[in-house]
Amino acid sequence: MTKESVNRYELAAKRRNALLRKMKKNSVAILPAATLKTRSNDTEYNFRQDSDFYYLTGFTEDNAVLVLKRGDKDTQTILFCQPKDKTKELWTGILTGPKKAVALLNIDSAYSVTEIDSQLPELLADSDLIYYRTGLDSHWDKQVNGWVNQVRRLARQGVQAPSQFAHIDPIIHEMRLIKSADEIALMQKAADISARAHCRAMLASRAGVTEYQLEAELQHEFLHSGASAPAYSSIVASGANACILHYIENRATLRNGDLVLIDAGCEYEHYAADITRTYPVSGRFSKEQSALYEIVLKAQLAAIDAIKPGNPADQPHQVATRIITEGLVELGLLKGKPATLIQEGAYRDFFMHGTGHWLGIDVHDVGAYKTGGKNNATSRPFQPGMVTTIEPGIYVAPDNRKVAKKWRGIGIRIEDDVLVTRSGNRVLTDGVPKTISEIEALMATRQES
Repeated sequence: MTKESVNRYELAAKRRNALLRKMKKNSVAILPAATLKTRSNDTEYNFRQDSDFYYLTGFTEDNAVLVLKRGDKDTQTILFCQPKDKTKELWTGILTGPKKAVALLNIDSAYSVTEIDSQLPELLADSDLIYYRTGLDSHWDKQVNGWVNQVRRLARQGVQAPSQFAHIDPIIHEMRLIKSADEIALMQKAADISARAHCRAMLASRAGVTEYQLEAELQHEFLHSGASAPAYSSIVASGANACILHYIENRATLRNGDLVLIDAGCEYEHYAADITRTYPVSGRFSKEQSALYEIVLKAQLAAIDAIKPGNPADQPHQVATRIITEGLVELGLLKGKPATLIQEGAYRDFFMHGTGHWLGIDVHDVGAYKTGGKNNATSRPFQPGMVTTIEPGIYVAPDNRKVAKKWRGIGIRIEDDVLVTRSGNRVLTDGVPKTISEIEALMATRQES
């Protein structure tokens, strides 16, 4: 057993204890693991554990269920998992099994998942509330309702069935929003690997190379460095493809004179990185490319500076929007007063997405962006331990006839992962060049093929 695996189970145990303290008395939480998904015929996609389930268990097997029970005075943690099976293990790998799971996960008890129908009604008996994510999986909805109905049939024996359902997601997701020191270390590792991958792709770029070949360079660095997979589908967009926000075809051939936008990050120990860099195929930015790039960079740096405890989470977007709008007016791509253009949303022709999102076990991680309820919602303040991306951009559509031809087809985005600290912030992804001079200096070191 590795030190990393011990740590992940220990961390999960601390999180479960914290969650149990937040649960109401006489309640039961039911959290199924992810299931294998069919890719085609009898082959499956690579398994990836449900994020909430992993956060609370560290357990990476499918066909499992975590049950947390809080009574008046005591708590229980129960895992249902696959039983040991020599034949299955021969084909698909060693299973932990219930007996080993108790010690490994530091839980109270574990049973074969084949016993869940007999055990769950007993665990639900005399509870008031069930925490369960209704409406996401019809199979599990049917299972849970069936167990509740079994308990209801015991009413004449004086057994009380749960009368309330509630989602536990908001509680877990607020916990996940604030990263511990151990989580930050894993995210830094993911960031470092991803930064090296971006540098590798830059050095491999030249006219005649394909987008998918650059994607292969990214993938090589991810896997060679111990990451499990890309955290999301890598975007390798050259030329006008960069104006398609979620371009993932990655089939075009690079041409001198074009920019390449790469949005890619790896997943390491279930934690994601998310980096975007934009750079010239030739190794040198053109005049127009430089002008737009400097606006995006200025916006990104100012948005990062706005990240500090107590500042509202939407402040970076407001800052970036103002700088981008002012810059576009200065270059003549927008006409009018910046404040009016912002109010009218005119900038959205060139900058149509948000400036950042939470990052963690999921690349678009969980946690509310606003607080105060539906009627009084306000942007929540940054807190130490939050991690957000900062990713402003400018995209001039190739068919935008409102601007001069020289600007058309240029797409630029710069993205980093930023940790909120007690005194301000820390950029986790500063291992990859970002200024024009830094990018051109790195690309000048390319070896001729």
